[in-house]
Amino acid sequence: MACPKRAQSSVQQSAAPEKLGDLRFRALLSDEEWAALPRAVRRRFSKRVNDGKTIVYVGKLTEVKFSRLGRWIAQALRLMGAPLPVRDDIDVPTVVTVTEDIASRGQNWTRLYANRRGFPQTINSTKRFSGPTGLEEYIGFGVSIALAVSVEDSALVFRSAGYRIGLGWMRLSLPKSLWPGALAVKHEEISEDLFRFSMLLEHPLLGQLLYQVGEYEEDLR
Repeated sequence: MACPKRAQSSVQQSAAPEKLGDLRFRALLSDEEWAALPRAVRRRFSKRVNDGKTIVYVGKLTEVKFSRLGRWIAQALRLMGAPLPVRDDIDVPTVVTVTEDIASRGQNWTRLYANRRGFPQTINSTKRFSGPTGLEEYIGFGVSIALAVSVEDSALVFRSAGYRIGLGWMRLSLPKSLWPGALAVKHEEISEDLFRFSMLLEHPLLGQLLYQVGEYEEDLR
């Protein structure tokens, strides 16, 4: 249970005026859902990254778990650019950068994970404000994931709502039986400056394939 002082502080923060910024994430939620997010999370997902700006988050991985099949899938997906982490090192540096995607007017997200040996792994994806849910994650090779956005226990949650493959001008939706698993990404506040990112890939029959947790703060240098 939150102490009265913290609860009072949260109310005061919520009541404080917020500057208008990028409203595209805001538009995916109801007024009640948006208001239920901590002020720091609302601010983080309202920042504009156009005009050549870059947002940088720095932190470390605190937990990474693979099932045997999950590890095999992550390795096999190296053939299409390694959209999933392939190592389970923890307490290693990680950096996330967000820039504008000029072509789609979305956001490019680049995640860099250091390893205890060898080069860091870099994962690229683009958040596009389009598709059946209003938001999709493009991971390359014509593959995109429709994302449903919600607020759960004051955390911003992105859940897979469909996988599509682009073949030229065609967009083919994969039947649910061919999905690699249900993806859930959660962004939750730890403090005003620190947040937790978690990613879960789970198959309805094969169970948990991958679980990753990292803690980040914005680099303001």
